[in-house]
Amino acid sequence: MKNRITQKLKEKKLFFCVLPFLACLMLAGCQPKETPTGVTVKVERVISGQTLEVVDTSKPSALIERVRLLGIEAPDMKQQPWGTAAREKLKQLIGGQIVLLESEGSTKDQFERTLAYVWKDGMLVNEQLVVEGYVYVPRSINNKYEQRLTNAQEFARLMGKGIWNPEKPMRLTPTEFRRQNR
Repeated sequence: MKNRITQKLKEKKLFFCVLPFLACLMLAGCQPKETPTGVTVKVERVISGQTLEVVDTSKPSALIERVRLLGIEAPDMKQQPWGTAAREKLKQLIGGQIVLLESEGSTKDQFERTLAYVWKDGMLVNEQLVVEGYVYVPRSINNKYEQRLTNAQEFARLMGKGIWNPEKPMRLTPTEFRRQNR
């Protein structure tokens, strides 16, 4: 009897913890959507859960360019099963398709990849990967969509999606994993 009462109290506590967060998500969804501006490209290849090869078909000499999705960190490909799952999800979302790249601030990283938010049919792909639990949002990213990405990560964490699954969580962030496996 005591266990049932304790269980019910835990369920109520969880409900009242999750309810304000879900209300905030709904209110955020009511905000007017910004129309992103950028360059339209075709995705030629998905390399990882955060890196693409694209072609700007509007240019006469269509060179392949590498793009790194801003504001997220995908699990390393050696972090199984999460690295492969993130890459496959990104392929499913935008592989071989036309997308919009929206840049912010510095446009290249140390590996000369273009840094961008990726949009497909009004959907911020970076955010979609986060909300489904395929990628991680690093702390203090300080970018245009920081709040959206942070809210998406909190949702995925509370719902136990992907890397946040309590039965098989990703124990190291991608940065920590790479540091330990150099």
